[in-house]
Amino acid sequence: MPDQRALKNPYPDYNGPESAQYMFDSQGKLTAAFASRVSDKISELLALMEHGLKKADPRDCTGYTGWTGIAMLYLHLHAIYGEPSYLQRALEHVSRSLNSLTQRWVTFLCGDAGPLAVAAVVYHRMHRVQEAEECISRLLQLHKSVVKGSGSLPDELLYGRVGYLSALIFLNQQFQQEKIPAQYIQQICDAVLVSGQTLAQRMRVEEQTPLMYEWYQEQYVGAAHGLSGIYYFLMQPGFVSDEGRVLSLVKPSIDYVCRLRFPSGNYPPCVGDARDLLVHWCHGSPGVIYMLLQAYRVFGVQQYLEDAVHCGEVIWQRGLLKKGYGLCHGAAGNAYAFLALHKVTRDPRHLYRACMFADWCMNYGKHGCRTPDTPFSLFEGMAGTIYFLADLLQPMAAKFPAFEV
Repeated sequence: MPDQRALKNPYPDYNGPESAQYMFDSQGKLTAAFASRVSDKISELLALMEHGLKKADPRDCTGYTGWTGIAMLYLHLHAIYGEPSYLQRALEHVSRSLNSLTQRWVTFLCGDAGPLAVAAVVYHRMHRVQEAEECISRLLQLHKSVVKGSGSLPDELLYGRVGYLSALIFLNQQFQQEKIPAQYIQQICDAVLVSGQTLAQRMRVEEQTPLMYEWYQEQYVGAAHGLSGIYYFLMQPGFVSDEGRVLSLVKPSIDYVCRLRFPSGNYPPCVGDARDLLVHWCHGSPGVIYMLLQAYRVFGVQQYLEDAVHCGEVIWQRGLLKKGYGLCHGAAGNAYAFLALHKVTRDPRHLYRACMFADWCMNYGKHGCRTPDTPFSLFEGMAGTIYFLADLLQPMAAKFPAFEV
């Protein structure tokens, strides 16, 4: 049965170096011609995005659909191109966010940690040290409530503890030093472990999986709200204070997720959902793949890598989505999975597939896809597509924004 949510992939698959010679060389470096085409498209889409943002919600501070996401894009472009005007644009957009914080959510993508972390990095790059430190101080004031989980805080990425954790990691990555001490990160991860054990025991599933998490009473599997996103962070070196607990608690919980796999190689959106429908970063193979690749790195089990490669096959077949070109549930977000596979395997097939999805994205708006609710935002719209195209210029350094460590 044809997938009702995806468009048919029109591209031939990788068939040796000659099939990719226009796009990249034997070292995986993009050719000048292809890189130039990507950069030209970035400039074109940026102009369209800026025009479209004139009608965007002036009060949306978030990284997901609001001004912090646009600031993140300009920070990224500044890092790649070194163009000072991009840093200035980042400052303008994140300043708008700081004036309209949610006062409710604490995460990087959907709460106040994102604007504070991005502003700190912008100020840091502008050598405005005091303002950067003020933002970091305000960010760390949220830490205690996150560890305690006050207000029944969930654990997942978009609205929960791991979402706050990702803001701290973003700072350390951008400052290229341990700006946030390891103990802050470990305290959050330890709290996430306790929370997962408590729910697994309450649900009486601890013999199947030592950890379990839910969001709005659903046990989600994907990267945005679910198990695979949480386990991806818990496996990062040094994030859990007692590394033995990664082996005793996280690994068997990952194995539980692996058993949920459909025969197609895709994964359900929730535990117990038998519908093999969603191939998005937020739900399905394009998000689960990061957990699998990290599990392969940490535990060295070949099966995790094989399952990740299967995810890549699912995305190649079903990843050009009618929902559009975005990061959360679109072709650009799905393409990042190929870059993640390429970084681990160095197999040119995966870089080729990422380039093909980039070609699709460079024909933005020509496939009859749906227009997202926030058509120019980072996670739903055009800003995310631009972010991916810019990352493709340095494929071995590419990282899914606000997620990949």
